[in-house]
Parts: sequence; structure tokens; C-alpha cells
Amino acid sequence: MENTILYAVLLPVLSLVILYFFITREPKNLPPSPHSLPIIGHLHHLKLPLNRTLLSLSTKYGPIMTLRFGVRRFVVVSSLPLAEECFTKNDIVLANRPKLYMGKHLGYNYTTLISAPYGDHWRNLRKIATIEVLSSHRLNLLSHVRRDEIWRLMLRLARGRFQSHHRVELKTLFSELTFNIMMRMIAGKRYYGEGLTIDETEAREARKLIKQIVGSGGISYVGDFLPILKLVDYNGVKKRVVELKEKIDAFIQGLINEHRRKKGDPELADSMISHLLHLQESQPEDYSDFMIKGLVFVLLVAGTDTSSLTLEWIMANLLNNPEKLEKAQNEIDSIIGHDRLVEESDVSNLPYLQCIILETLRLNTTAPLLVPHASSADCTIGGYFVPRDTIVMVNAWAIHRDCELWEDPLSFKPERFEGNGGEKQRKLILPFGLGRRACPGAALAQRVMGWTLSLLIQGFDWKRVSEEKIDMTEGPGTTMPKVVPLELMCKVRPCMKKLIPKD
Repeated sequence: MENTILYAVLLPVLSLVILYFFITREPKNLPPSPHSLPIIGHLHHLKLPLNRTLLSLSTKYGPIMTLRFGVRRFVVVSSLPLAEECFTKNDIVLANRPKLYMGKHLGYNYTTLISAPYGDHWRNLRKIATIEVLSSHRLNLLSHVRRDEIWRLMLRLARGRFQSHHRVELKTLFSELTFNIMMRMIAGKRYYGEGLTIDETEAREARKLIKQIVGSGGISYVGDFLPILKLVDYNGVKKRVVELKEKIDAFIQGLINEHRRKKGDPELADSMISHLLHLQESQPEDYSDFMIKGLVFVLLVAGTDTSSLTLEWIMANLLNNPEKLEKAQNEIDSIIGHDRLVEESDVSNLPYLQCIILETLRLNTTAPLLVPHASSADCTIGGYFVPRDTIVMVNAWAIHRDCELWEDPLSFKPERFEGNGGEKQRKLILPFGLGRRACPGAALAQRVMGWTLSLLIQGFDWKRVSEEKIDMTEGPGTTMPKVVPLELMCKVRPCMKKLIPKD
């Protein structure tokens, strides 16, 4: 009995001593580092939003620095040349992802496109995503989904807005738009708004779960950094993650099973799941249910929240800079006219609109720290030694505000991307990452944002709810939301009344 008590006391103490010894044995020539504390390392430096904290530290310790969160070593890069070095010279070495608790449980044991280590499995997933799911052909095939959902949004905005401006809350509308687009493309089903073809109970449960799925990126597990805390379920995180994993798996498997039961149903024929199940018939090993579920999960996590948040930031920027909104509206009127609505194929012919999107991706990067990488071998970045198993993070938000790259970096100036000089500027932003693990869904995101934005500008007059400028405070999280959801005053433009019906 006495020995048991002694072991119970000594084991945690011994673990902490070993941990401290491990932490203090740092290799030579690591990037500069702030003062650290025993055991926890630099965790005491962290304040939200993390991208701002890391920028503040980088101004003191340089564009590349070492941080240690418990047993995990991080290298944070905050300059474009160093980021380019990461994903050119070191692209393969940094093509892995860190193995964290969330990736194990919600990433189907590190087998999804986001969480899988670099290798044959990941290359196969990337090929499937780029050729079978997110290719130009597949996106064109599903353009009717985007058209229908954006049109439904316009009808909701138009209702009762012909005579005077009415207040609308855009955060929710944009969120529902991107969720419906993605779910219809994936599974042929819509879960938000009017005209649902499914049971309201199913829709309500699905909406609740989808919010949890998207929010799962913000869950952190302290045991990833202080292994001794794995002995306890701090704040019930482990239990919540396991329960969420089971719900997600059941939900997505249910979608797959439904597609099997309704094989040949014209409403599901063009969905991504139908297409992947068709490929499964001839290539069962490459297109297992397990792979399909992981791909659906990634599309929901990565393909909804970022696009809706970016649209919200765009509209906030335009209403704080009404002369930019007027310029965009004049461009659309000049090129498209008043006799028809903008089509998706028209967006590439609206250069100023493209500049507005690029400038918002620069100024309000919704994935400010991108997705972290992990070094599979020792390497060097900026002349500093980066050991194997280091987590490398790129502060894209800081790079996009670097005064050495950008003139007046804190101002909203879409004109910086215009003309020949703008082509050079476009190469300085990296909202979708760089290298072989850059986001494969960039083309889809740009289509959704470009078409939605052009129709909102063409179809409606917009005003702020008051004379005060819109609050642009950023919230914490893996993605960067506005703290205050965007509300605006909206009215159908007189010249558009013949194209946008009242009901």
C-alpha cells in the first residue's frame, strides 16, 4: 500500500523532471526564441488572436523564431522569402502534418487529405480531389447548384426591399449559403432555408452537427503539448471529441448509404458521393467508404467557413470604403449592363471585382496561420537549423501586412492589384498556402465568392446601419471571424427590379 502511494507521488514528479531535461537540451543554431519557462515553455506568451501575438513576437525576435509549447517545438515564419524557402527548397521535408489528437480522431486516424502524412496514400487522395472532385469539369457540372443557391439568397434579400433599405444580417446568410452549396455538391441535399426536400427534423440535426464539424478546427487538446495531462480528461475534451467523431462518422456514412439505396435518383446523380461510389465499383480499394467519409469531412471543414467569412469581410470593407463599392458597381454596369444578371463565366471579365477579393484575402486572411506543417527530417530555413519533428507555422496574416512588401499595408486598396504592377503583387499573397500541400479547393472558393459578390453588388444598393464605420475587430480561432456579425441596410437597385422579382 505504501509503495503504491509512493509511486503515485513520484511518477508525476519524475515525469516532470524528465520533461524539463528534454526541453532544456536544445540543438545549436535554432532560430531565435523568447524567454521560456520550465515545463510549459512559451505557452505563457500566447494570447488570442494568435496571429497578432506571433506578429508581435516576430517584431522583437525576427521573421523566424523558435517556440516551445510543452514538449512540442514550433518554428514560426513571418516573412515571404522564408515562406517561399519552406515550400520550394524544403517542400518535401515540410510536406507532413503534425500528429495531434484532433487529427487522430476527427481525421480518421491521420488518413484525410488534410491530416495524412506525405506519401503514396496522400498522393492518391490529392489526385482524387483534384481530378475527380474539384476539377474544372466537375465544378462546371455543378454550377447549377451554385446558381440556384445564390439566386435563393438574392430572393431572400429582395423580399420587401424594393421601396426602402432594410436591415439584414449577412453572417448567417453567407454561412447558410456556403453550407448549402457544399452539401448539395457533396450529397445533393440542402439543409438551410426554404424549399427543403427533406424532413425538418433531419435538417435540424444536420445543421447542428455541421456547426460542430466546422467548429472542430478550433478545439485544442492540451495533452498534445503536456503529455502528463493525458492522464486526465481536462475540461472533458477527449470525451467530446470521441462523441463528435462518432456522430460525424454516422452522419456521413448515412449519406453514403442513402446514395446506395437511391442509386439512379436524378436528384443525387451529379453529387460528389454518387460520382465516387460509381468509381468505387471498378476501383474498390482506392474509393473505399473510409476514404469517401474522410474526403467529405475535409470538404465540409475547409470549404464552408472560410468562404462565408471572406464574403463577410469583403462586404464590411466595401461599406467602410463606399467609393470602392461604387467603382465595382460601375464596372459591372459597364461590362454586364442592366438587361441580365452576372453569370459565373462573367466574373473573370470583372478585373476590379477580382482586385477586391484579392485585397480582402490579403488584409483579412481567414486562415491567418494556414495549416501547420511538420518536418520529416532535419533541414535549414533562413540559415537556421530546424530539427526533425518540428511543427512549422507560416503567419500569412503577418506577411500580408509586411510594410516591406506593401505600401500602406493596413489600408483597403484593391487598386494595388490592378495592371502590370498588380500581377507582381498577386504573387505576394498566400491565402491558400504554397507548395504541394496548398489548398486544392481554391478554385471552388474563388468561384463561390466571385459569383456571389458580383450579384450582390449588381442587384442591390447597400448602406451601413449608422454613420459609424463597421467594427473590423477580429475574433480568435483557426479561421478569423469578425467579432461583431455584419449587419447592413439593403435595397434592390431600381435598374434591377425587372430582373429580381419581389417574391
